[in-house]
Amino acid sequence: MSTGRPSKATRRVAAAVIAAGLALVVGGCGGDDGGGKNPDAKPPARATTPKDNGHGTPAADATRTIGEMKGPDGVVVTLHSAVRDSGGFVTLSGTVTNKGTKIFNAINWRSNETGMRSRSSVSGATLVDKAGKKRYLVLRDTEGECLCTTGLSGLKPGESRPLFAQFPAPPEKVTEVDFQLPTMPPVTVTISD
Repeated sequence: MSTGRPSKATRRVAAAVIAAGLALVVGGCGGDDGGGKNPDAKPPARATTPKDNGHGTPAADATRTIGEMKGPDGVVVTLHSAVRDSGGFVTLSGTVTNKGTKIFNAINWRSNETGMRSRSSVSGATLVDKAGKKRYLVLRDTEGECLCTTGLSGLKPGESRPLFAQFPAPPEKVTEVDFQLPTMPPVTVTISD
């Protein structure tokens, strides 16, 4: 008799697949500095989205800015890309920077769900198609966790961290949407293919 919920074995397999995908992403983030030591070189930034694999999900280009949100206490979110992939998703990537004087915790950026493990995430983010009058929420995995940045706590003044969130894609004809985070002003971004 089916209860409509995935079995423990199904959830374990899904978790293993997600973990394997994350391992591939993290493993591909290394760089070759040519063997030489450059004292002025900065350490590589941690990737938040997969490298371009031909399926429309390139890593965020931190030198590119498609939008910026300035919030209370000097917190700035710089958006680098909003990419539509062939699987029907939009992945938004950016950087959150604490330009204030106090430690920042993203507790107010989470959704109102009580079952989420991470209390400091961007699970409350939305994409809004104003013309189509539709709001798109951050996607969830089979365990109910958001497909977004989690653990955004203890961001010290002057510190930056990568940020991403994955949403269902609006119709192909929709190329502009508003990205919204609780406590922050919305920003209009263009979706690229």
